[in-house]
Amino acid sequence: MRCTLSLLASVMILAAPATGLAQSPRYNVGTPLSQEEIKSFDFMIGPDGQELPGGSGSAKQGAVVYAERCEVCHGKNGESGVLRRLVLGKPGAPFRGPFKPEHRDSVAYYPYATIAWDYINRAMPVPKPGSLTHDEVYAVTAFLLYRNGIIKEDEVMDAKTLPKVEMPNRNGFVPAVPVYPPEKKPSWW
Repeated sequence: MRCTLSLLASVMILAAPATGLAQSPRYNVGTPLSQEEIKSFDFMIGPDGQELPGGSGSAKQGAVVYAERCEVCHGKNGESGVLRRLVLGKPGAPFRGPFKPEHRDSVAYYPYATIAWDYINRAMPVPKPGSLTHDEVYAVTAFLLYRNGIIKEDEVMDAKTLPKVEMPNRNGFVPAVPVYPPEKKPSWW
């Protein structure tokens, strides 16, 4: 009898969390993605910008979009706000380092300007990621590049000009895929 009560108590203790989980809301974990959802993830903007869509924008246009859609989180001109600084340099005087881990949110930290475009396009603004038009993304990217002192205020960013922007931390990263000469290739490669 004692053994049966112990077993019954163990089963009840183990079953209690399962009952709570059965009543919790579903978050679609494990739900297969639709073909449209898969397609939306099936691209990446590389350093050469081949995948960049049409559109264009300048720092002046970007200042307007930034004030309306970005300033609430990132502060005036990207220099303050509830999130880390987006701007390290200033127009005409880019920050050239040394770069520290706390600088990783600044556009100047990226090795390629196309990374900034891709991130803004996919993840911003936070309340509704991906809601900016391509022109707005080019404009905000141009604004942040200008505020970081990387481009001039009148430069227009588009699929041809953005990949040509020389970022101050371009040499601050190692290649994503290591290149080994055949005789030095590690065994796991």
